[in-house]
Amino acid sequence: MIVTDVSDKSTAGRTSRVRPVINAVLGGACLVVLFALIGLTCIDVVARYLFNSPVTGAYELTELLLATLIFLALPLTTLAGEHIEVELLDGVKSPFLKRFGTLIAGICTIGIFILIAMELTEHAEKLQRRGQVTDSLEIPLYLIGWLGAASFSVSAIAAAVFFYSRFRKEA
Repeated sequence: MIVTDVSDKSTAGRTSRVRPVINAVLGGACLVVLFALIGLTCIDVVARYLFNSPVTGAYELTELLLATLIFLALPLTTLAGEHIEVELLDGVKSPFLKRFGTLIAGICTIGIFILIAMELTEHAEKLQRRGQVTDSLEIPLYLIGWLGAASFSVSAIAAAVFFYSRFRKEA
C-alpha cells in the first residue's frame, strides 16, 4: 500500500492552478510591451525618413521598454526552467550526489536572485530619493528599479518552486 502526503498534493494543486495565471498575466504584459516596442520603432522610422521628424524620446522609451520586457520575462523564464544550465555533475551516477547538486544549484540561484532584488530595491530607493528622471522625457527612473526588484523577488519564488519540483522528481 502506498501512502501519499496530502500536503504535497495540495501544494502541487495550488501551483498547477497559479502557474497558468502567472503565465497569462506576465506573458500578456510582455506581449503588450513587445507590441509597444515594435510600434514605437515603426512609427519612429516612418516619421524620421518620410517626415524628417523623429519621435521625441524614442531612444529613451526603447531603453525603458527593453528593460521592462526583460524584467517581466525573467520570472516566466525562471518558472519554466529555461535558463542556461551547465551540467557539472553530468557523469555522476550517484543519486545522492545528483540530488545534492540540485539542492546546491537551487540554493545558489535563489540566493543570487534575492541578493539582486535587495540591491535593486536599494538602488530604486536612491533613484526615488534623488528624483532622477530620463533626460528628454523626464520619466522617473525609480519605476524601472522597483520593477526590477519585484521581478527578481518573484523570480526567487519561481526558482524555489522550480527547484522544489525538480528535487521531488529526482527522489
